[in-house]
Amino acid sequence: MTTLEQHPAGTDVPVPRDRNPAYWAVSDCWNITRRTLTGYQRYPIAIVWQLGFPILSVLLYGYVFGSAMKVPGGGDYREFLMPGMFAMTMTMAMGFMNTAVAVVTDADKGVVDRFRSMPMAPSAFASGRGAADLVVAAAELTILAVTALVIGWRAGGGVVAALGAFGLLLLLRFSLIWVGVWLGMLVPTPEAAGGLYAVAFPVTMISSTFVAPSLMPGWLGTVAAWNPISSTATATRELFGNPVAGGGTWVEEHAPLMAVVWPIVITLVFLPLAVRRFQRLSR
Repeated sequence: MTTLEQHPAGTDVPVPRDRNPAYWAVSDCWNITRRTLTGYQRYPIAIVWQLGFPILSVLLYGYVFGSAMKVPGGGDYREFLMPGMFAMTMTMAMGFMNTAVAVVTDADKGVVDRFRSMPMAPSAFASGRGAADLVVAAAELTILAVTALVIGWRAGGGVVAALGAFGLLLLLRFSLIWVGVWLGMLVPTPEAAGGLYAVAFPVTMISSTFVAPSLMPGWLGTVAAWNPISSTATATRELFGNPVAGGGTWVEEHAPLMAVVWPIVITLVFLPLAVRRFQRLSR
């Protein structure tokens, strides 16, 4: 038996009277996820492009500048660098900025309005985009890890610790996806979204991605140490058994804890904002 239900476009559509909202939330999420992944399947060059920058950065910093870079407390700079590169891949252009550009492009082409005109769960667009981006992130991380192994990087902390490190990296990416979805529905055009790279780049650089915060000027080192990216980079260095070069501050000494706390806080703030923004579009 069916009944009429009002959906965002203002028209009545027949839906099952006894449908479970949780079931349809998962089903709609899967449809959005499948739609996003199909786009990557048809245009695989998109993933190749996303990986180009971090791989190039590995070669530049590892080989061109690597011999001149020092790790406080000693250790090989390439081993110090790779966990930072993993964290950078999960955050900047390959992370939430890529999500923001994709979302605003869908909005600019009317795809988001079309989704809103359908009787779909309000959370489906954000959750589906997030699930798809997490799958892509896992693929990116795998390819980058293989590249790191080719240039000589090794994880000496054991298999379980290495899996835990990759889990923390994906947790960071998961939380920043919601930042990207929210920003993508906030900015008006894809061109405006591209301008956000100017903000994202310093956020990534002012961290322990490439240099230990203890080597920076005092105030800048403090900002870098409290950057969520730094917590994940430091925690993964510990788990991978790579040089850590901690500065002795509380946040650096408790990097594994903060590598979990920061993503949880970011998710709790931006996931509801992204869903609410989707519901309020064009109202």
